[in-house]
Amino acid sequence: MPRSEAANKDVREAQRARILDGARTVFARKGLAATMADVATAAGVSQGLAYRYFTSKEELVRVVVAEAMQAAPGADPNLDSVATPGERLDAFVSRLVEARRANREFFQLIHHVATDPETPRDLLMLMLKRGRTFVKTLRQLIVEAQATGEAAPDDPDELVSAFIACLDGLTRLPRNHPDGSRARFPGPEIILRLLRQPVQRGNT
Repeated sequence: MPRSEAANKDVREAQRARILDGARTVFARKGLAATMADVATAAGVSQGLAYRYFTSKEELVRVVVAEAMQAAPGADPNLDSVATPGERLDAFVSRLVEARRANREFFQLIHHVATDPETPRDLLMLMLKRGRTFVKTLRQLIVEAQATGEAAPDDPDELVSAFIACLDGLTRLPRNHPDGSRARFPGPEIILRLLRQPVQRGNT
């Protein structure tokens, strides 16, 4: 008995989802050096079937990156319910660090695409625009927390650079330690020491 149109639609959606899952995996691992054959292998489908859903690797990259950026774990800066500027900064930073712990493949994918010279310029500009929004938000939170004495008094742009360098290192960590990265992954409290006002200790 032939499948109904609804059943055929379910099959098509499942196949497309498998191809996207495979693409996320191989692009996170290899960047844009990955091929459609790599994607098909990771998805467990034929290369011909992958091309039925995505006419080129560039189209597939665009779909994967668009979905990844839309999901954007930890990117929501809405912290209005948090009391003080320092607590808002803590919450924002903690969310970003925990997002990298929980979504390593996602951030590896974004890192690869953002640094690959083959990335289409319009896609790169979209990612840079999103990055600038993140930097602006982080800097503003630091400045506000400095005004209340809750953040370190260093140059806010240098503090932003130091934190971004940490995030970049956390993105690379699983590739450097694939067998033990979870144990080595620092918690937000450690990284927050970069940004917090040092505790003044009395003479002993």
